[in-house]
This record gives sequence, structure tokens and C-alpha cells, in this order.
Amino acid sequence: MGTAGFDDPFGTPPDPDATSPVEPEVGAHELELEIEPLPTHEEFVKLRDERDAYLDQLQRERAEFANFRRRTERERESQRVAVVRDVMQQILPVLDNLERAVAALASKDPDLAGGVDMVRAQLAQLLAGFGLIEVDTVGRPFDPTVHDAIASVPSHDYPEGVVVEVVEKGYRTDTELVRAAKVVVAAWPPTSSAD
Repeated sequence: MGTAGFDDPFGTPPDPDATSPVEPEVGAHELELEIEPLPTHEEFVKLRDERDAYLDQLQRERAEFANFRRRTERERESQRVAVVRDVMQQILPVLDNLERAVAALASKDPDLAGGVDMVRAQLAQLLAGFGLIEVDTVGRPFDPTVHDAIASVPSHDYPEGVVVEVVEKGYRTDTELVRAAKVVVAAWPPTSSAD
């Protein structure tokens, strides 16, 4: 049994009949709603113009960002193509030397020539995987965009201006020339003169 004013050490539940302090009820007269007045026509026009200006600015910035992204992707692709071209240009002399080795070994040691040719073919296939294509040469008309004429010889077999011999193979990709082919071009045959 607890005494008034002392804490109950046994934790007796509070008396339901006892009154507890209650917050005073808020009457309807005490509630006030703050209602903002509607904007005037001039204010509405000003707000609409601001909104339109922000929207226009956002659309311009989105377009600029899209252009920046496209430009960056083009530059990245251009750099990738340039690096691949540069590496190909450095590897092509190795491919040329392997072809010369195969030709030199063909009559002396056919087995060794076959092994070197396998390495040459593997390297050529690797470069082809990066888009390297051999330039058409013998029997084709001379094309200064892909051929580099180092000599011209009279020919009865080919008309004038046609490639008759390849001194060094040329290569290209779908988009650009990697190395021009060094070629010999047919010239008109000399006329036989009676001395």
C-alpha cells in the first residue's frame, strides 16, 4: 500500500479513476490558416518567363553535353585508329622480313621455310583482325593514292600505267592508307628503230 507523494516500490498500476492533466482543447476560433494570395497577372507572367528561361537553359546545356559526349567519342575513336595505324606501320617491316626469309629458305630448307611461313601467316592474320588489308597491285592501274611508283619499265604484257611488279607491299584499312605499295609501272614499249 503506497502513500500519496511516495514512489511505489512494487510498481502498482496507476489508478484509472485518478485524473491526469489533459491538454486544453483547441477551439475552432484558435486555428488560423495562412492563405497566400494568388499571384497577380504580372507576377504570373514573370514566373512563367522565368520558368521558360530556366527550361531553355536546361535544354541548351543538355544539347551541349550531348555534343560534348559525341565529340569525345569521335576523338577517342580517332586516337584509337591512329594508335593502331602507328603500331601496324612498325610491325609491317617485320612481316616483310618474314616474307623475305620464306622466299630465301624455300629452296634451301623447305621445312624451315614452312615454319617461318606459319609465323608470317599468324602475324598477317593478327593484323587482318585489326582491319589491315593488302593493297591490290599487279595488273591494276597505277593509283597514286595507294601506290608509290619507284620505276617504270617498257612492257609488252601490260598497257601503259599498269602496275607490273611490287617491290614492297602496301596496306590499308577501311578508312585510310597505312603504307603505300612501292611498285614498278608499265611504260609504252620502245619502238624498234632500224639503224
